[in-house]
Amino acid sequence: MVRTFFRKSAPPPDTGSAPERKASVTGRIVAMASGVGRPVWGPRDTAGLTRHGFTGNPVGFRCVKLIAEAAAAVPLVCQDRAARYETHPVLALLSRPNPGQGRAELFEALFGQILLSGNGYLEAVSPPDLSASLPTELHVLRSDRMTVVPGADGWPVAYDYAVGGRRHRFDMTGHPDPICHIKSFHPQDDHYGLSPMQAAAVAIDVHNAASGWSKALLDNAARPSGAIVYKGGDGQGTLSPEQYDRLVFEMETHHQGARNAGRPMLLEGGLDWKPMGFSPSDMEFHETKAAAAREIAVAFGVPPMLLGIPGDATYANYAEAHRAFYRLTVLPLATRVSAAVAWWLSGFLGAEVELRPDLDQVPALAAERDQQWKRIGEAAFLSLAEKRALLGLPPAMAEQAPE
Repeated sequence: MVRTFFRKSAPPPDTGSAPERKASVTGRIVAMASGVGRPVWGPRDTAGLTRHGFTGNPVGFRCVKLIAEAAAAVPLVCQDRAARYETHPVLALLSRPNPGQGRAELFEALFGQILLSGNGYLEAVSPPDLSASLPTELHVLRSDRMTVVPGADGWPVAYDYAVGGRRHRFDMTGHPDPICHIKSFHPQDDHYGLSPMQAAAVAIDVHNAASGWSKALLDNAARPSGAIVYKGGDGQGTLSPEQYDRLVFEMETHHQGARNAGRPMLLEGGLDWKPMGFSPSDMEFHETKAAAAREIAVAFGVPPMLLGIPGDATYANYAEAHRAFYRLTVLPLATRVSAAVAWWLSGFLGAEVELRPDLDQVPALAAERDQQWKRIGEAAFLSLAEKRALLGLPPAMAEQAPE
């Protein structure tokens, strides 16, 4: 095998003319703005967003889990320009990438990191025997621990991974690359991606605040607040410090919390209760929370109907929403990530391979795939090679080497 198939520093063959330069003319400017050789920290707090938007918010949690699990379960096709493979070293590696994970667990973690931070990092564990082609293991690294070190041309020359005060640097100047960095589109950052969690940050804050308000209402027996008015018999409108402390103690001890809900209050000594404030319905509280939940779902590309959020009638039925979820969210993510992983592993293999979702094995797309196969199969004006190309199949064996 040709070990230098994807070597970035390999010179082009001598053709008698000057080699073509394909580096971006803006790369040096990007490097100067970033600082050559210094880590570039992401302009967001990934840990905070994850804590508030994933572990602390049910809508964000379900959106990430729904997309990551669906994308990780999509079957993959491995092929090259000549054939499609049922067994292949790349498929064998992905089926058991490391002792603690299978293919589904690895890709679920990778998709989850991309959805939470906009960046996914795969580490390749090189075998001791350098004659081996593929890595022995693949591991997903946490995005909040990784920083990019740009070079003079703007491209990363290293990645720093920090854990507990210790730092490990992955050198990206050799071949093949030890790190595969998959990032989402970010219009204002040259080195990091933009996550749906960042776009939904405001809606997540509103939803969390609404949940906190609901909890406070339940802790106070779901009753509007009010005021205790003191009208002393001597004409004085104030309580003594001892009376005030006793009143507060009685309120906190006997009239707060779910255990004391509905308990009658005994007022004495000129005390009178005056309810005040607004009910949750007057404040349109539930509508505000539902609107924030829909905004979170829209940012992630999940139809609100799939999350059980009321008030959404974009799709006629659940099956249509499910099909749109796969077409607009799951498959684009799975296609982009699988293509990046295939290109990265091709550098180890020394030959280009392709990984892409097998649309014929996705149950949500079964009806439209059946229609496509029938429509192409009945097209008499198309040759066999054209039909296979339209269906995403490699050329037939008889057409690969015509005699």
